[in-house]
Amino acid sequence: MSGVVVKNMSFKVGQTLTITGIPNSDATHFVINVGNSEDDLALHMNPRFDAHGDTRAVVCNSYHGGKWCEEHREGGFPFNQGEEFKINITFTKEQFLVSFPDGSEIHFPNRQGDEKYKYMHFEGDVRIQGVEIK
Repeated sequence: MSGVVVKNMSFKVGQTLTITGIPNSDATHFVINVGNSEDDLALHMNPRFDAHGDTRAVVCNSYHGGKWCEEHREGGFPFNQGEEFKINITFTKEQFLVSFPDGSEIHFPNRQGDEKYKYMHFEGDVRIQGVEIK
């Protein structure tokens, strides 16, 4: 698996995960995953500049039991190639609330219903600069 993997860094209900990074100047897409393992993803967030038939779209999904669930598309596209971003993901029992600097938000259901996730994975055309949980 390529990219950056963070294991055993608990992300619990009531906490906020803050991610800062910079998409490459020629970025087509990147991925932020939160879950229990690479085969059990509660939140798969895939900002697509121009990939998989999408242009300037944020596609969210979950992966469980060897299958992708239904894709979820909501909100705008607050990312620019070569420009730093900072996103906050607030975790509740019911959902992941993803907040972007431009004020837009994504409400993605916590389909697994777990109260703690310990696996994060970042890959694609992006340089992650910071990961913080509060």
